[in-house]
Amino acid sequence: MDDLREKYLKAIADVADEAGLEDLRVQALGKKGEISLQMRELGKMTPEQRQVAGPALNALKNEVNSALAARKAALGDAALNERLRGEWLDVTLPARHRRQGTIHPVSQVTEEVTAIFADMGFAVAEGPQIETDWYNFDALNIPGHHPARAEMDTFYTHRKEGDNRPPHVLRTHTSPVQIRYMEQHGTPCRVIAPGRVYRADYDQTHTPMFHQVEGLAIDKDISMANLKWVLEEFFSAYFGAKVRTRFRASHFPFTEPSAEVDIQCSWEGGTVKVGEGDDWLEVLGSGMVHPHVLRSAGVDPDQWQGFAFGMGIDRIAMLKYGIPDLRAFFDSDLRWLRHYGFSALDVPAVHSGV
Repeated sequence: MDDLREKYLKAIADVADEAGLEDLRVQALGKKGEISLQMRELGKMTPEQRQVAGPALNALKNEVNSALAARKAALGDAALNERLRGEWLDVTLPARHRRQGTIHPVSQVTEEVTAIFADMGFAVAEGPQIETDWYNFDALNIPGHHPARAEMDTFYTHRKEGDNRPPHVLRTHTSPVQIRYMEQHGTPCRVIAPGRVYRADYDQTHTPMFHQVEGLAIDKDISMANLKWVLEEFFSAYFGAKVRTRFRASHFPFTEPSAEVDIQCSWEGGTVKVGEGDDWLEVLGSGMVHPHVLRSAGVDPDQWQGFAFGMGIDRIAMLKYGIPDLRAFFDSDLRWLRHYGFSALDVPAVHSGV
């Protein structure tokens, strides 16, 4: 047994890799290994011989197992040290560039619009997206036979059979916010109401859900001249160039007189450029607030007057950033954002703390 101990302990100490170590284990302790065969001979010995040989063989087996385990650990440590010498990481190097998130054009333009009107003293007002029929239509002087109240144009909420309460709708504009604001805060007031609105329409320039911003200013002596100044100041700030406007007489139930507003532009190669040229592009509706709308909000039209306007945030985003299809805001691969340059909010904004 002393020969076996010396043989295997020396071979284990000299082995160079784990494959050689496994071969030694099999030679010594495998089913047909030398030590295993010696242990099988115990059955042929007399009881006296087994009392001597048995403990000696078990001690030898344990010693060889311990030597194998120790050598395996040493070989593993050596392999790790060699790998660490060959593979290293300089933690002082700059990290790999990680692409930043992008802000959606509608969110960016909403921030831009809010910041510009804030500079002119307009606060931001908000209201529910599911509105009563009264706030969305009746309070705004929209008669019952008006096409906007048809189900082909407006999304109505479902009522259970026998429920005869007035219907609720997904708001078709943010004008109801104006009524709610005047009811709660009274006059004078100067607010804008940005938000989502819904109409049953879908094509290159219309989507079932889109975004509007409406403005309202009520005081004792406000006129259409104030409206024109506010809009020209806004467009000039938004497009970064002096923009002329043109008012065309129109009709809206909630304003009187009413006007469509065009902005100066030019068309070159199918691309519109705002603030230059001799062409005009219609961008919003506006007018002096109708007396019925003021009364609906609890405001005396004999004492107070003011203007209102409304425009699509999505559409002015398309104009400024050259986005050709309104539907691209909702159903396109997000890589198109980078194509149009949206990587961060890099303009003054009310909510960004800039």
